[in-house]
Amino acid sequence: MKSDSAVLAHPDTIEAPSSVAKACRILRALAAGQALRLTDIAQATALDKATVLRLLEMLAREGFVRRDEASKLYRGGPELQRAGSVALAQCDPRALARPSLLRLAGQFEDTAILSVPSGTESLCLDLELGRYPIRANYLEVGSRRLLGVGAGSLALLAWLPPREQEAALDVVAAQLARDGRYPRIDRALLLDRCTQARARGYAVLLDVVVERMGGIAAPILGADGRPVAALSIAALNERIAEREAELAAGLQREAALCQNLLHTTA
Repeated sequence: MKSDSAVLAHPDTIEAPSSVAKACRILRALAAGQALRLTDIAQATALDKATVLRLLEMLAREGFVRRDEASKLYRGGPELQRAGSVALAQCDPRALARPSLLRLAGQFEDTAILSVPSGTESLCLDLELGRYPIRANYLEVGSRRLLGVGAGSLALLAWLPPREQEAALDVVAAQLARDGRYPRIDRALLLDRCTQARARGYAVLLDVVVERMGGIAAPILGADGRPVAALSIAALNERIAEREAELAAGLQREAALCQNLLHTTA
């Protein structure tokens, strides 16, 4: 029998998720703020219904989940909300980025978005709608997407350290294949777009997530070089393609401002 150290040292060893990891998947699914059915949670977490139901009952007893008896829908409970509030109070990029969102939406007249990483997902933390009449309305505050599904989440993925990016790509690609909602996105496309983004200094994704719509984004990096957030602009494909250099310069300028503020206040 292999020793524990031999198992840990083998790069191909895959551990089954623990109960804690499974519970974290459930909380992450509920953190988006939407009321979900048991079936929805099982699908989002890739866990069987019996396991999900058992963990939901445990989390409900501890106040992290609440269940509506009439609709049979599950939501995040008061303890989950309290934990989220505490975490944001300790490190909340919204206050730093809000002026940048206002300037970007005002200058370019399209939707400006602030995204932050959350495991292998990105979370829309804030946004500012522009004045242009055709708007990107497919994201709202609290929306979650797999890394790479959207320009902001692509920027978060592209600037991950190489080994972490590779692991994230494996997880995201498997989830995309199971989900089937984004047939134009696969691991090869994401890897190619990540490479392009690092070469350019910004990420672009057009006509991939939503037809005729796209996005362009720049990362906000922490002192260790890891992405802590991303600023993006979502708009019609042609509005991005026609102004790509100008949009990229504006996003990079605002990301640098946020980055400097983040480092001086840390």
